[in-house]
Amino acid sequence: MKFFHLSDLHIGKRLFEFSLLEDQRYILGQIIDYARRERPEAVIIAGDVYDKSVPSAEAVQVFDDFLYNLTELCPHVFIIAGNHDSPERLAFAARALDRAGIHISPVWDGSPVKVTLADGCGELDVFMLPFIKPAQAARFFPDAKIETYTDAVAAAVSALPLDPGRRCVLVTHQFVTGAALCDSEELSVGGADNVDASVFEPFDYVALGHIHSPQHIGRPTLRYCGTPLKYSFSEAKQEKSVTVVEMREKGDTEIRTLPLVPLRDMRELRGRFMELISRESRPAAPCEDYIHIILTDEDEIPDAIGRLREIYPNIMRLDYDNSRTRAEARLEALAHVGGKTPLEMFLEFFEHQNGRPMSDAQREYVMALIAEIWEGENEAD
Repeated sequence: MKFFHLSDLHIGKRLFEFSLLEDQRYILGQIIDYARRERPEAVIIAGDVYDKSVPSAEAVQVFDDFLYNLTELCPHVFIIAGNHDSPERLAFAARALDRAGIHISPVWDGSPVKVTLADGCGELDVFMLPFIKPAQAARFFPDAKIETYTDAVAAAVSALPLDPGRRCVLVTHQFVTGAALCDSEELSVGGADNVDASVFEPFDYVALGHIHSPQHIGRPTLRYCGTPLKYSFSEAKQEKSVTVVEMREKGDTEIRTLPLVPLRDMRELRGRFMELISRESRPAAPCEDYIHIILTDEDEIPDAIGRLREIYPNIMRLDYDNSRTRAEARLEALAHVGGKTPLEMFLEFFEHQNGRPMSDAQREYVMALIAEIWEGENEAD
């Protein structure tokens, strides 16, 4: 049994006010080309089909075209809702589509969802478990003690009719403890939404969604396939791919990847303004990639982004890294320490910057300056 593992398409996503629909249509076209070449028996989409719970008409059209082309090439498509999706909207007409081999997980009600496939090695059970929270699980398992995400997923897994002698695949959308993160993910503060990997031990393969970097957790068959596109500059150096899984006899699973090449790459450029616009360093033609530029000039450059856009029209972000911004970052870090007065924070900053505490005369000067600023702000109010 060969299948593609996809997730986190985030169709309709905008990044720094740039629409990525054209880029998404392009990369989904590459996946269709791979499906035409590889002929998988199934394609799994492990959640976050859309970027918003109420997607735009254009986003729905992009996914509709992708789904139509997939069904022409492979007999089964499995789709679950992620935390960005509306489970109710995604599951519309799911029962009718099921007859055409498009299996969409319904709104989760605690009941198991299983689809059984067959090949030369026998039968294979695919279980679909969309993104769930502890409060949801507690409603359907009142006798279980459900306080954490691990408790919630463990309760849901316990309800699945697992046969240890058969091959089984779980499609789910959760944050498994130990996964490496990117800036583009939305996770709970402090890791409150972590799920322990031990919950997934009964499955021969776990097709995970939610984390945007391709990776496995503990064992190769507990896997995040990652996003098909880069959705933050923290992913600039990543290589995106399609995960291909081939399951033969139970315990015999091969995993490989097929590279995805975007219409526009995402890159970071760093240096002084004049270096970046010089003829020696600029591309021969305007660069269409999505760019984050970090200027190291000590002084701000007038209309820097406008002038740079003549060479890099798709600049998404412009930042400075110099002595001023580094000092501001240190002050901001100090400001996060609760309960400290402006004077206490400035004293800490001075000592951190200079390697020694302030003298009494300097301290008195700063106190007077803070009082003067404070008085001025009060008068302005």
